[in-house]
Amino acid sequence: MLDTRQVTSLISDSGVVRYRITTPSWQIYDKATPAYWEFPEGLYLEKFNPADFSIDAFLEADYAYYNKDEEKWHLVGNVHALNLEGERFDTPELWWSQKEEKVYSDTIITITKSSSIINGVGFESNQEMTRYSIRRPTGVIPIED
Repeated sequence: MLDTRQVTSLISDSGVVRYRITTPSWQIYDKATPAYWEFPEGLYLEKFNPADFSIDAFLEADYAYYNKDEEKWHLVGNVHALNLEGERFDTPELWWSQKEEKVYSDTIITITKSSSIINGVGFESNQEMTRYSIRRPTGVIPIED
């Protein structure tokens, strides 16, 4: 096991920095079966706009686990995300399958938009969290007269 502390890692694509991961502790278990990463003290991920490097979206959680073989993330505790459209997602637990390119949860979810707040129990989304369905939705949506 490799345990790194106070980590900030930049991830680039085609020579352009796209993401920044910040975490107090990143534990790497490459010899385990399956190989996995653990972030026992939480994780913060930012996605940068390639034009001006402003933050387009973010994802954070109190705890994170990544299964390298399945390419699947499990985020637990105070999970907050902001998508490219400015919508905020708050849930106690979130799964992200990179192979399937989807994000989902079976727990409570609150989605805050500029003009409404939607609550539900369970949701599924594309990995950009821009197209989603909410199970058992409730909420307040203002309607003009």
